[in-house]
Amino acid sequence: MNKGMDDAVWGPRILTILRIMIGLLFLEHGTQKLLGFPSPANPGPALLSVMGIQAIFELVGGGLIVLGLFTRPVAFILSGDMAVAYFMSHAPASFFPILNRGEGAILYCFAFLYLAVAGGGAWSADRLRQRESRPQRVTSADAISARSPG
Repeated sequence: MNKGMDDAVWGPRILTILRIMIGLLFLEHGTQKLLGFPSPANPGPALLSVMGIQAIFELVGGGLIVLGLFTRPVAFILSGDMAVAYFMSHAPASFFPILNRGEGAILYCFAFLYLAVAGGGAWSADRLRQRESRPQRVTSADAISARSPG
C-alpha cells in the first residue's frame, strides 16, 4: 500500500475536515436567519416559530459540529431535524428532490447520520475530552522504575 495515503492516518483527518465544512455550512443558515449575516433572511423568523427553532438548531448545532463537541448526539438530532425539514418543507412540492429543491436537506440528513456513527474525527473537542477522561495506565516498567531508587 502507498504509505502516503494510509487510510488509518488520513481517514480520521478527512473525517474532521468533512465535519468542519458541514458544520460551517449549516451554521451559516442559522447566522443568516438569526443574525442577518451574511445577508438577512427576509424577514427574520420569530424565535418561537418553527423557522425560529430551526434557526437555533442550525446556529447551535452547526457550532457544536464545527468544534466537534458532542458530535454523535448532536449529529443524530440534526439528521432527524433535516429529515423532518425535508418532509415538511420540500416533499409536499414534488416527489423529486431536484424539483422540490430538497437535495440540500437530504445531503445534510445523511451527512449528519454519518457523523452520528463515525464521530468527530481526529481533531475534535470530543477526542480531547476522551483523552482527558481516560485514567492513566500503569505499565509494569512504570511500576518497576517507581520502586527503584535513583
